[in-house]
Order: sequence, then C-alpha cells, then structure tokens
Amino acid sequence: MAQYAVLIYAGDSAHSAHATSEDTAPHDRHAEELERSGALVAAYALTTRELATSVRGDVVTDGPFVDVKEIVAGFYILEAPDLDAALAIARLNPACHAGGGVEVRPIAGGGFVQRPA
Repeated sequence: MAQYAVLIYAGDSAHSAHATSEDTAPHDRHAEELERSGALVAAYALTTRELATSVRGDVVTDGPFVDVKEIVAGFYILEAPDLDAALAIARLNPACHAGGGVEVRPIAGGGFVQRPA
C-alpha cells in the first residue's frame, strides 16, 4: 500500500509548553482515530516556531526557514490505497477546520535507519 506524508500547517504548534489538554484534545482524538483505522504509520508534533533554528548554507538563524503566517506544526505518515483515499483521510485533520491546512505528498522512499547494537 502507498505511503503519504501529511504536513500540517498552522499558525503555530498546538503543543507549546503552555498547551492544555483542551488545546491538544482535537489533535489527540484525530491521532487516535487514525490509529484505530490502521492508516497511521508514524506521527510527530513539532515544537513552537520560537524554538526553530534554520540553516541556509553556512548561516544559522533563529526561527522557521521562511517568515510566513503558517508553519509546519507537525507531520504524519499514513498508508492508503491511493491519493484520493489519502486526501479523504487528510481532510479530517483538525488544522483544516481551524484556519490551517495540510499538504499531502506521496513518499518516494526511505525508512528508519538501522543502528548497530
């Protein structure tokens, strides 16, 4: 089955140091639903934009890579039979209903790196 990366775009991460369970509840419910469906392969919430550090060539700066209204707040990998099915799943992401959105991209390859014991 094909794998798709779902990049979550929002004003900032819902997982700030001061986030309450009420702040993260919609995202937690969505993750639980994806787990139950069997589509979720992996998921990662990112920290807030203020903790980002960007590198361009030899220049290191504080903040996201580009100065934009919305940043990548997290991402997950799901399995779906085709892009239409992946889009149907991605549309359910809470960011899509709270002023943000998601980007869905087929995964070309990769995986976890095996480390020596």
